[in-house]
Formats: sequence, C-alpha cells, structure tokens
Amino acid sequence: MIQRINGIDGMEELEKILNRTQMDSPEVLQRVDQILDDVRLRGDSALLEYTKMYDGHELENLRVTREEIEEARENIDPGLRKAMENAIENITRFHKNQVDQGFIVQEDDILLGQLVNPIERVGIYVPGGTASYPSTVMMNVIPANLAGVREIVIATPAGKDGRIRDSVLVAADLLGVTDIFKMGGAQAVGALCYGTETIRKVDKIVGPGNIYVAMAKRKVSGMVGIDMIAGPSEVVVLAGEGANPRYIAADLIAQAEHDQRAASIVVTDSDSLAGRIEQELSRQLMELARWEIAEKALADYGALIVVDSMEEGFHIVNRLAPEHLELLTENPLEDYKRIRNAGAIFLGEYTPEPVGDYYAGPNHTLPTSRTARFSSALGVEDFCKKTSLIYYSKEALEKASGDIMTLARDEALTGHANSIRVRMED
Repeated sequence: MIQRINGIDGMEELEKILNRTQMDSPEVLQRVDQILDDVRLRGDSALLEYTKMYDGHELENLRVTREEIEEARENIDPGLRKAMENAIENITRFHKNQVDQGFIVQEDDILLGQLVNPIERVGIYVPGGTASYPSTVMMNVIPANLAGVREIVIATPAGKDGRIRDSVLVAADLLGVTDIFKMGGAQAVGALCYGTETIRKVDKIVGPGNIYVAMAKRKVSGMVGIDMIAGPSEVVVLAGEGANPRYIAADLIAQAEHDQRAASIVVTDSDSLAGRIEQELSRQLMELARWEIAEKALADYGALIVVDSMEEGFHIVNRLAPEHLELLTENPLEDYKRIRNAGAIFLGEYTPEPVGDYYAGPNHTLPTSRTARFSSALGVEDFCKKTSLIYYSKEALEKASGDIMTLARDEALTGHANSIRVRMED
C-alpha cells in the first residue's frame, strides 16, 4: 500500500515524489493555450461553452445573484456558520501582524521611503469539482482585505445543478467579496486575465486549482500577477519512536484524500513505528468516505522512510522542503529550530495539519514540490505593491554627484552622467 524507503539512499525516489508534476505535459499545454486564446477572442460565449463542456450544465448568467447568496445564508447549518466565523477571527488576528505600513527615512537634505499600496482588483480561484473549499475563500480573501484591496472577485465552478456550495457563498459574503462567478478551469483564468463582456479583468490572480488552472496561471503571468504555481499537496511527518502510529496514519490519510497525486511521507528512526503505521493505515482507510482516492495516493506517492538517526531525519526533511511538516519528536518546541525549509510546521501530536488548514490562523496556501526552499505562505504582502520614494535637495545632489557620474561613466551611460552634470552647472 505504501512504499518503504531506507534513509538517505532513497532520496532520489523521494525527490521524484515531491517533484511530481504535469507542468511539462505538451497535451495539457496545447489545450490551455487554445482555451486562453478562445476566451481572449470570444469572451462570454467561450466561457459558457467551456462551462457546458467541462462542468456539465448550461448557464444563462455567470454571476452569482444576490438571491442565491441569501438562499445560501438561510440554508447553511448554524454550527457550520459559527465555525467559519471563529476561523475568520483566528485567520484575521494572525494576518494583521503582516500589515506593512511602509517607512520614511529623512537625513539632512535626503528623504527616502517605501510606500505600500494595495493591488486594486484581485481574482481568487476557488476549486470545485470533487470538493469545494470555503477555507480557500477565507485564506485568500482575508489577507487581501487586510491589504486594502478594494475589489475582490471569486471564480469557482458550479456543481452539476448549476449551484455553488452554500458554505463557499456564505464565506465570500461574510468577507465582503465584490462578485462571484460560476466558472472554472483555464477558461476562468483567461476571463480574469483578459476580461469579457461580463467580467472585468483583474490585476492579480491567486488561489489553487488543478493542472489546467496552474498552467493557465503560469501562461498569463506577466500580464497579471499570480501568487504561485502550486502542485499537488503534500505532508511529511518526522516521528520518533514514541510517536502515536494511530495519529500518524490518520494524518497521512487526511492528506491523501485531497487527490490521487497528494503525497504522504513519514521519516522515522524506528522500524517498529513504521510497521505499526502500516497496520493503522490498512485499518483506518476502510473508514474513509474517499478511501479509493486516498488508497491510490498512498500507493503512488506515499512513503515510509526509516533512517539511522533523527539527525539524518532532519537532514532529509530539509532536503525535501515539504509544504506541510509535522514534528512528532520528543521535543518539538525546540526541534523546529532545526528546520530551514518548510511551508508550515505543525508541532506535537495535538497539532495535526487540519488545524492549520482550517482554523489556527496562518495561511494554508503554501509552496509545494520543494519550492519552500525559496517561497513562502500566502500573506498580506502578496496583495500589496511597494513603491520607492526618493528626494534629494540641491545640496545633497552636489555632494553625491561625483560618485554618481563616476558610476555612470563606468557603465558607459554618458547620458546618465550628463543628467547629473547639467544640474551641477546651474
């Protein structure tokens, strides 16, 4: 069901798992190119045709109506709404700490600064299909709101009945989303980038999606901003001998149920623990509603890595740079300091990944496929742009003019030097 790998010798196989991608598929790339060009040229007509083709229903109106939102508010379970409100409070509290006010530094006749302004219009992609995610709404909209983004629109595919899940609509409404559109896939990315008769183009597109969404985002990057090119989700659990195999198996399965390409990996210095985890996986899988998806993911992209020491375990984890890392060691509140590369770190046996997915506060939009080596979680800064501010008085320019002209001439940019020189002659 899940493959065994022996320590550092198995790194090549592990890196294949975490580097799994379809981003180099020529068939997918060709189809994405066709869809993007079609939406750019034909707008709403193309969107409606692709909605019928891929989502299986005909729509007269892409925009979610106020009546649909009110109906969702009436239908939603009160307990679910309360849980969402509590999560919104936690996520907001955490992300408030990321708000950047910019700075101004003034010394003598020089003023330097950095202005921080919000992006004006942002499109957020929320996955649909086999599952839809109000948590994605919260994790993307809240930092955008805190950054001061004035217009936030959501693109999400409707179900076979032409409706969007009540929880997604209510989450968007609670957070003041400007518009919600029933569209998915590469065609939604194209509509947000280029604009159509119904949809005004945005300045940045964020949010996770399938391979078509990811590749479309990559293609339009530069015409609009994007957050990241996210691959399939992954979790790595670093566990010592005393860790609870039942908890670990549950966490591996929780990750594996996302989709058939999700990766669930354990790194441990205990062969005995690895065996007990295997037993728990077999037992718990049968209790899962999405067990077929989880079983496929575990078979293809699951791994139990037995290392000679925890020192070797930390080394492997840092090389893997996982999206999610659970530390089930003897002293996780100290051991996290040894981690250099991870999207998010979950400390101790009572902090499983779903705590971060839904509720704790830090963002769950994280770098995948080893990109945590150089990328970070989505945050308020992703919805801002920074502008440098520079002021020199005449006296300050005179003092610096020699150095500036020397540097310009060294680069053979005599026009730059002349721009300074003419001011010194007055």
